[in-house]
Amino acid sequence: MARLASWRTAALALASTSLVNGQTTAESTSKADGLVSSQSSTNTGGTATATISGSQTTYSVAFTVPASADNGANLLPNIKNTTAVQAQDVCPGYKASDVQRTAYGFSASLTLAGSPCNVYGTDIEELTLTVDVQTAHRLNVNIKPAHLDSSNITQYVLSEDLIPIPAQGFADPTTQNIDLQFSWSNDPSFSFTVVRKSTGDVLFDTRGSVLVYENQFIEFVTQLPENYNLYGMGERIHDLRLGNNFTATFYAADAGDPIDGNIYGSHPFYLDTRYYEVDAETGAHTLVTTQNTSVSNQYVGMSHGVFQRSAHGMEALLLPTNLTWRALGGSIDLYFFDGPTQDAVTKQYQIGAIGLPAQQQYWTLGFHQCRWGYKNFSQTEAVVEAYRAANIPLECIWNDIDYMFQYRDFTQDPNTFSPAAGAGFFERLAANNQHYVPIVDSAIYIPNPNNASDNYSVYTDGNDRGVFLTNPDGSQYIGSVWPGYTVFPDWHTEQSVPWWTDAMVAHYKEIPWSGIWIDMSEVSSFCVGSCGTGNLSLNPVHPPFSLPGEPGNLVLSYPEGFNLTNATEAAATSSLSASLASAAAAATPPSTATIPYFSPVITPGVRNVNQPPYVINNIQGDLAVHA
Repeated sequence: MARLASWRTAALALASTSLVNGQTTAESTSKADGLVSSQSSTNTGGTATATISGSQTTYSVAFTVPASADNGANLLPNIKNTTAVQAQDVCPGYKASDVQRTAYGFSASLTLAGSPCNVYGTDIEELTLTVDVQTAHRLNVNIKPAHLDSSNITQYVLSEDLIPIPAQGFADPTTQNIDLQFSWSNDPSFSFTVVRKSTGDVLFDTRGSVLVYENQFIEFVTQLPENYNLYGMGERIHDLRLGNNFTATFYAADAGDPIDGNIYGSHPFYLDTRYYEVDAETGAHTLVTTQNTSVSNQYVGMSHGVFQRSAHGMEALLLPTNLTWRALGGSIDLYFFDGPTQDAVTKQYQIGAIGLPAQQQYWTLGFHQCRWGYKNFSQTEAVVEAYRAANIPLECIWNDIDYMFQYRDFTQDPNTFSPAAGAGFFERLAANNQHYVPIVDSAIYIPNPNNASDNYSVYTDGNDRGVFLTNPDGSQYIGSVWPGYTVFPDWHTEQSVPWWTDAMVAHYKEIPWSGIWIDMSEVSSFCVGSCGTGNLSLNPVHPPFSLPGEPGNLVLSYPEGFNLTNATEAAATSSLSASLASAAAAATPPSTATIPYFSPVITPGVRNVNQPPYVINNIQGDLAVHA
């Protein structure tokens, strides 16, 4: 197969070519649209031969992007760096002044209370504080730089076009019934508390800490009671109750299923549930922080929610006595929801702040089957029939990228998944009230400019409409995903949604799917930066790793109990798996070299997007890796 070449084979075939972005390619000339014209006839990974029915056949071997293309700087996260400067120890905080009443609350100016610490960036000397009672159940506390204009506003203020801004309610008597009270102090520097009026319990408390606000680093701390109960802060695989010895990282990453690490989504919201002993005579509430309770006493639980509306990389350090928020930029835009029940908090957060999820059709709630590796529509339908034969209800069958022509969005492999081959399958699915979902990746193949037959209308149409992400110099940002070097839709351009809609409609006319599975939208890329720039004459290239099923990467795992029911097959599989693992280990001996940690440099007034001075505990390390 054209995609099975190793990096070593490709390197030998291209030994005489020049280097572009750390990869091997022919000498090339860039065009404004991202396509590159090569001045050399050597533009593939080389050739290989295979024997088919006794005859030798020569075929092209795809260039494999080297694994090093997805290597970033070796970074040590600050939370693991014992010598890292602690901002709370060296920064001066702020002083509040010029307090002005507003229709819904008040505003104030915050001024740096001492010499700038510039610990992980440049201190912002003047900030604006706004406190608004927005509804009878929601309070907003917003802190941002006082001086914003077109040159810096997108760095600090999250646009409503990206994340909804909770709407300000009407100033009416019910608004004042909110069970939350905001108080502030300048002793010794600016701090604030949010108290539940009905119980006197302090829900958010920055006293005893300083506010740190720099162009690439923000830190604020809230004290918490002993053995607190926080939930949320997804997306990650972790205990439902977050605990008090854990750091939640907010940075969307295509990282599979690591325990405790940041993965696909970013949801900087938590629900805090507290339990109180109620005095039978006075009705007073006493916070319970231990397990020493009595069945004869009366207890009540109350919950509130906190949402930090930010899309920057962040960390929330859940420590025994406090919660420390650290962000790589943006603003402090906190929304407090008074509950007081867990379901009430969830409704206040969804309905009043972020919006409800799209209502799903009934069939989407049933049992679905999906996996990589179905070879054609016949095999896919056989899986559906096997479920029926076993009397297992199946609402929907999914196909991974196997169905595509060379892994390109909105295409069908003409030999294995042609529309004609699937017509009968879709008729039978519909007749049984079953459904079909194909995958679609958020990455669009960019054709090889030296191969006239390598046309791809989805790219051409998008390029003509100007819908793809660009580099600072205006050229297209070209990463690496399944089909090879790819570009990525910029959803903020005027034509991006119409272009995407047109592509979906055209595909639906060929394949009557019931929904699509959107993947790789973190966004995920298999290399750092615009690695395809200058290298398009190599397209289509192979990802920098073996795909499941390729030589050396056969899928040899089996379900629990297989070794009991299929002992012979299980033994053969285990033996082959061990042989492949041994061969792989021999081919790639462990490195003994020690790579020093990269230390980001703080340049006053300059923002480093890929390696900011404060290093969050990102599962991929360098923020640009696999992203």
